[in-house]
Amino acid sequence: MRNAVRGVRRRSVCLVKYRLLLLSSVILLVSAQPEAQSNMEDVHIIPGERSTVAADKVTDPLRSGHTSSFKVNVDLVLVPVTVTDQMNRLVTGLDKSNFQVYENRQLQTVQYFSNVDAPVSIGIIFDSSGSMVSKSERARQAIVEFLNTANPQDEFFLITFNDTPAETVDFTESVEEIQNRLIFAMPQGRTALLDALYLGISKMQKAKYPRKAVLIISDGGDNHSRYTEHELTGAIKEADVTIYAIGIYDHYFPTEEERLGPALLTEISELTGGRTFTIDNPNDLLDAASKISVELRNQYLLGYRPQTPAHDGKWHKIRVKLTLPKGLPPLQAHAKQGYYASSD
Repeated sequence: MRNAVRGVRRRSVCLVKYRLLLLSSVILLVSAQPEAQSNMEDVHIIPGERSTVAADKVTDPLRSGHTSSFKVNVDLVLVPVTVTDQMNRLVTGLDKSNFQVYENRQLQTVQYFSNVDAPVSIGIIFDSSGSMVSKSERARQAIVEFLNTANPQDEFFLITFNDTPAETVDFTESVEEIQNRLIFAMPQGRTALLDALYLGISKMQKAKYPRKAVLIISDGGDNHSRYTEHELTGAIKEADVTIYAIGIYDHYFPTEEERLGPALLTEISELTGGRTFTIDNPNDLLDAASKISVELRNQYLLGYRPQTPAHDGKWHKIRVKLTLPKGLPPLQAHAKQGYYASSD
C-alpha cells in the first residue's frame, strides 16, 4: 500500500515537473519564434507563418473551445490540410500564399491561417474482433505510440468493437486511462466496423475542440453492422471530422467483405482529408501510428467565410489547390472534400 502511495506521489511530482518544463518551453518558443519542424522524415519548403488573421480580426477558432453539430456554421469554414510530396513525405513550412481554396468552384479569401500544433479531440476506434487475435498486441502498442506523441491538451475517447461497438472510455485527457482499458479488449466475435465508426462520428458532437479526428485500427471489412455504407458516408459528410485509418490485411482475402475493406477505409478517410495506411505486416503498425500522429501535429488550418453564404442545408464542395514557386516538385494537398451547410 505504501509503495502504491509513493508511486502516485512520484507520478504527481513528475507531472508537475513536466508541466513546468512544458510552460518554460512555450515561453521560450514565443520569445524565439522558431519554425515548427517534424522530427520525422519530412520536407521543409518555405519559412511559413505561424498564424495569420485577416484585417477583420477573425476570432481564433482553435482557442474558442466551442462544440459543433453535424451541420457546419458557414460564418467560418475551417479546412485542415496535410501536404505531402511525391515520396509521401510530410511537407511543412508553407504559408498562406501557397494555398487557394475553392467552394463550388468559386475562389475564396483565406481569412485564417495557422500551422500551430493546437489541441485536438480524438476518437480511437479499435477492432477487437476474433480475427485480431494474432495482431491485437501490436495494435495496442501502436495506440500507445500514437498517444505518447499527443499534445498534452488533447482529449480522447475509446470505442472498441466486434459484434457490436462499445463506448469503452468517454472523453478524457488521461492517456493512461485509454492504455489501461485497451488491455481488456479481448479479440472475439465478428466485425461491426460501420456501426463503430457511426458511433464515433456521433460522439464527436460533444467534442471540446473545433479540430476533431478519428483513428481506426482494423484488420478487415465489415461483416456485422446495422448501418450501411451509404448511411455512414452521409453521416461523415455532415460531420466536421478528419478520419485516419490503419488497415491490417493479409495477402489473401478469404471473404468479399475483407477484399473490399481497404477500399472502404480509403474512401471514407479521403472524403474527410485524412488518409489510410494499408499494411500487411503487424510490425509496421508502430510506424503507421507515428506517421498519423505527426501529420495531426503538422496540419495547416485554413479558414474562410464563403463569398456567397448559403444556409441551404446542401453539400458545398471544397477544393484546395497549392500555388508554389517555380522549380519545386509537385506536392499534394489532402483536405476534406466539402461540407453540409446549416439550414438555419
